[in-house]
This record gives sequence, C-alpha cells and structure tokens, in this order.
Amino acid sequence: MNAQPLRIGIAGLNGRVGRLLAQEVVAGGGVLAGGTTRDGAPVAGIDCPVYSDISQLAHHCDVVIDFTHVSTVVAHGAALAASGTAWVLGTTGLSAAEQQAVDAAAGRVAVVQAANFSPGVTLVTRLARQMGAALPGSDYDAEILEMHHRQKVDAPSGTALAMGRAVAEGRGIKLEDHIESGRDGHTGPRADGAIGFAALRGGQIVGEHSVIFTSTHEQISLTHRSFDRRVYATGAVRAAHWLRTRRPALYDMEDVLGLKSVAE
Repeated sequence: MNAQPLRIGIAGLNGRVGRLLAQEVVAGGGVLAGGTTRDGAPVAGIDCPVYSDISQLAHHCDVVIDFTHVSTVVAHGAALAASGTAWVLGTTGLSAAEQQAVDAAAGRVAVVQAANFSPGVTLVTRLARQMGAALPGSDYDAEILEMHHRQKVDAPSGTALAMGRAVAEGRGIKLEDHIESGRDGHTGPRADGAIGFAALRGGQIVGEHSVIFTSTHEQISLTHRSFDRRVYATGAVRAAHWLRTRRPALYDMEDVLGLKSVAE
C-alpha cells in the first residue's frame, strides 16, 4: 500500500518564500495542509486553511516549514515539539537562547535547520570547511563576500556566516573569536587567522556568496549565485519529505543530500 501524501504546513504563508513554498509543496506531491499569517487571513491565490497560531497549524501537519522571524523561534519550537510535528527551519540570526530552544525541540521531533536550503550553497559550505582544514590561517587569508537585494536588513547574511563558521570548523577554531566584519577607517593590518566578511547591497540580487582564500602565491575562490528564491523553497520541501522517516534529532542540509555518508 502506498504511503499517504505528506501533510506539509507553512509558517508565514503570505511571505515571498511562503508563497513559493505553497507552490512547491503541491509540485512535489505533498498536501498543503495549511499555513499561518499574523491575523489568520487567507492568502489570495493559495487554497488551504489559514491560522494565526502555530499550534493550530501543527495539529493538521506531519511537518511545518518555517521561514519566519527570529522572534517566533522559541514559541514555534515549543508548539511543534508538543504536537509531535517535524520542523524545517530556515530562520537565521538566532541567539544562544533561541538555538537552545531549537535543540530542545530536536530532542522530541525531527528538525532540519539550515541557513540556506540551496543544494549548491550546501556543497559550497562543505567545501569551505574542507578548504579551511587544508589551508591554514597562518598562510591563507579567508574572506567571505556576499551581495543581496537592497531590502535585506541584516549583514552579514546568515548564509555568509554559515560559510564562515564552516571555515572556522575546518580550522578547529570558533568564528566568534576570529571574525572581522564591517571594516571602516584606519583599521590597522589584517589580523593573522582572521575570517573576514564584506556585505554589498543593491537592486534585487537574490543572493551571491564567495569564499576566498588568498596566500602570498595563489588565490582560490568558491562562488555561488542564486537567480530565483524558488531554489530555497524546492530545497526546503525536499527536506520536509526527507524528514518523514527520521527519528527526533537535529539535522541539516548535508544530511538531506546524503553528504555525511560520504567519507571526508
């Protein structure tokens, strides 16, 4: 007997990514079980139940995809854990306390958490970790350059920080102890072993990220460009289906893509 279609809910149904997620859920063979908006009002062009409360949505879903705001993370984690609903989380910029709430939820339900659900970004981030391990900070300066649309309110982007964190993990250090961001004025020479960030904003760029390693004798660059936000929606729906048979734990897109079974 065939398994029942996966019931997927979308937190923030009326957002730019939320609307794309609604389309991709149906295209991927899932059931769009509902969504949330701040006031519970229906979303034009999307035919599904709409709720103002995440707990109401959770009881009708096998998994909820969540690209909302950092201020909702603690409440969403508690609600989904209480209902036994799996969670695909793309919200970035979490504090330590908010991350603890995600970790706590992952003790009760399966969670995929990622700064970016693009398969290409996932691979670039993995390579950044491997390059960080192979190219020591004493010889190779690591810089991360990102550019986004003019409406983006945070910098560096969550994806850029994830790439920087991957470089730091490869080098066996903490990003927070080596980050250089927002250089301006007379800053003095670059610190040895620093991981630098530069953020550009303009137009309607969906997302561009480059990880650059430079030594005295050579330079290596990894670049990823997103042309359409749909790539994030497609990846998140893929993660939702992957979660169907997983036990409670915290996963990421490397798990979804099967990369962690590949020997380093």
